[in-house]
Amino acid sequence: MNETLLIIDGYDKTGRANLTKAGCTLAGTLYERMIKRFLPDADITILHPADPDEALPIGTDLSSFDAALWTGSSLTIYHQTPDVTRQVDLARALYAAGTPSFGSCWALQMASLAAGGTCRLNPKGREFGIARKIALTDDGRAHPLYAGKPPVFDGFTSHFDDVESLPSGSVHLAGNNVTPIQAAIVEHQGTPFWAVQYHPEYDLREVAALTRFRMDGLVETGYFSDHTAANKFIADLETLHADPSRKDIAWQLGIDQDVMDADIRTLEVKNWIETILRSA
Repeated sequence: MNETLLIIDGYDKTGRANLTKAGCTLAGTLYERMIKRFLPDADITILHPADPDEALPIGTDLSSFDAALWTGSSLTIYHQTPDVTRQVDLARALYAAGTPSFGSCWALQMASLAAGGTCRLNPKGREFGIARKIALTDDGRAHPLYAGKPPVFDGFTSHFDDVESLPSGSVHLAGNNVTPIQAAIVEHQGTPFWAVQYHPEYDLREVAALTRFRMDGLVETGYFSDHTAANKFIADLETLHADPSRKDIAWQLGIDQDVMDADIRTLEVKNWIETILRSA
């Protein structure tokens, strides 16, 4: 039987337009591509709940979906605007329906807030490009989400906000110096939501495009000395994406198989599928 999956694209219309202008792949499409690597015959619906004219399946039988998958977002979760609260309502409805979820970045914040946790503007600032030295906790090393994963690894990332406190009963799986909560299992009303703060769905080309999308802010906050430096970084990422044998670029940027090897980068997704979907 083919899986029936709901992909929840957390971007609003303006965010999606800005991504497209910068050459980024839309978040929902990125997630669909990643999931199709493992579930090529899955029946997938992409939903944009930030759009006020998009009908949400709240009040219908959400349990008809085998699972939901949450993308990132350019919204701010602790600003309770309608484009955010609609998504919080949807997360709570999925919990109530018993529909399990997995997701990246915005997803971890959504999983936590919807179940009683708190989120914040990260006091250590923006984490962008590659999240370094993500370390598994004792619980993380023992959890099936990280079966086969190194105890310390890097992951693609882009976020200002993070989870400040997890809901009661959650399991903290990973963190690093910039973002203490990089992964967690949130279980609410008996329904599991497995989520990571980093982005297994990204690749080098997407990070290059995202750098173009975020360039002015990255220069203003000192991540690049000027636009010339940012454009060189973009060019290096695109070159390395096209030719992974360029060890010179990989060495200079400190990039290794944690993010360049798709099988390693998306291992958490595979583990979630094997544990949650195929064991059901």
